[in-house]
Amino acid sequence: MLSIFQTTLELSALYAFVSIALFISYRLLDVADLTTDGSFVLGMAISVSCAFAGHPILGILLGMLAGGAAGYITAFLQTRMGVPSIISGIITSTGLYTVNLFVMGWSSQISLLKQTTVFTILKKTNIGGTWYASIFVIVLLVVCMILLRLFLSTRLGLSLRATGDNRAMVTASSVNVKNMITLGLVMANMLVGLSGALVGQFNKTSDINAGTGIVVVGLACLIIGESLLQGRKSLSRNLTACFVGNVIYRMIYAVILQTKIINVQSLKLVTAVIVALAVAAPTIKKELSFHMRKGK
Repeated sequence: MLSIFQTTLELSALYAFVSIALFISYRLLDVADLTTDGSFVLGMAISVSCAFAGHPILGILLGMLAGGAAGYITAFLQTRMGVPSIISGIITSTGLYTVNLFVMGWSSQISLLKQTTVFTILKKTNIGGTWYASIFVIVLLVVCMILLRLFLSTRLGLSLRATGDNRAMVTASSVNVKNMITLGLVMANMLVGLSGALVGQFNKTSDINAGTGIVVVGLACLIIGESLLQGRKSLSRNLTACFVGNVIYRMIYAVILQTKIINVQSLKLVTAVIVALAVAAPTIKKELSFHMRKGK
């Protein structure tokens, strides 16, 4: 049971970067960014390829930067070329499929068997014992959350947050909305690329289809966390919700796999149901509250 909890905690922290990225694009900018699927695999492909060549740490950094580059392309299509946000994300993600195959040497999968990764380096240090991976990813996540929280409190960060709330007001304040959208999408996809880079080295593999549906799951985890951590809205609470939602989602998955209540072949259906309930939760709660007051 302890090992299951440990694995759940590690995966939750690794994928929480995706939820934070979606918080930036979906919540702060009010932009539906579908680049996530492609930039996740891009970060993973570059990270694993670099680790295969003997440069695991460089792979993490390059994977994160490559994700940011993918976000810039999406932002360029949206802000400079007039392509709608959803379509621009689909275009970038579709193009990244070929780019990812190229990075992986035109192979659909790369495995790291005896190659060194960031996690094997940490294991050799004996820091944290068997919890070395959990400590590393959680500390990295907390550091990223703190840095993001501090940035969003700066003048530039406040302009970024205001862009999603009221673009007309931001424009009237002499703030370039196009630059704010570009900055937000680059930051978001850098976090996605970082997540993919870490997951690739954690699992010691890179798969061309690893990003399929990642944007839906990440958004579901964000909404689950926000539903649980209700109260006065704040950046700290919203960022924490990204991690909490991932923990709950992964725990549900772990229980299903452990108890075998549902066949493994049905997990995609379970995921769809969880996502649908998570997204519809605010509406369901509102309707139930209305009918309860009506019945009194």
